[in-house]
Parts: sequence; C-alpha cells; structure tokens
Amino acid sequence: MCLAPYFSDNREEPGKDILGSGKILMTPKASSIFEIACPDCGATIKVDAATHAVIAHTPAPRKKTFEDFEAATRALKDQEERKQSLFRQSVEAEKNKDDVLAKKFAEALRRAKETPDTGRPLRDFDLD
Repeated sequence: MCLAPYFSDNREEPGKDILGSGKILMTPKASSIFEIACPDCGATIKVDAATHAVIAHTPAPRKKTFEDFEAATRALKDQEERKQSLFRQSVEAEKNKDDVLAKKFAEALRRAKETPDTGRPLRDFDLD
C-alpha cells in the first residue's frame, strides 16, 4: 500500500487535498470517512478522519501482461529457447572446465619453477 507515508498522524482539515492530485472524495454517508485515490498506482483507500486510521484498501486493477494468447505463447517459447541456450552454454563450460584448470595448474607450476623459493620470508618481528 503506497499511500501509508501520507497518513502518519497527518492532522489536516477534512476535505483538504493532501496528495496534490485533486482526487479526494467525501463519501455521501458521513463526512468522517475519506476515499482517496493514489495518483501513482491507482489504488484507493478509505480513511477515518476522527481516528486517522485506514478503514479499507482497494488495490489497483491489474493490467494485462499480454494482449492475446498468441503473444503469451510466443513469449513462453522465447523464454524456453533462452533457457535451453543458457543450459547448452553451461554444459560447454563444464566440458572445458578440466582443460582450463589443467592449463592454469601448468602455468602456476611453470612460474613456481622459474622463481625458486628463497627461504623463509622476513617478518617485521625478525627485523627488531
């Protein structure tokens, strides 16, 4: 509910437009309940003026993700193809993993042979 920050003990006069949207409506039965429409998401809430409590919340209607079933089917097929492509890439990477690790190990071993160990490294404690 995105309207909650607007009602943290806000003691405005009844009927005042506190959101700046011009969409505050007084209910016909009593002037103590306000119906407020959110300009951002389209949800509506009912607020009691006396207690400053939210009485009811009606979420905004959900928008359709796809216009028709063909578009939804195409999107699902594209998503399935993308998943298959990612799986194939991960399988290829796993196949080459042994070769890559062997090459890295051979390079590290070559470097170790080129620069022989010079003994124990000097520590700050040894210099005192």
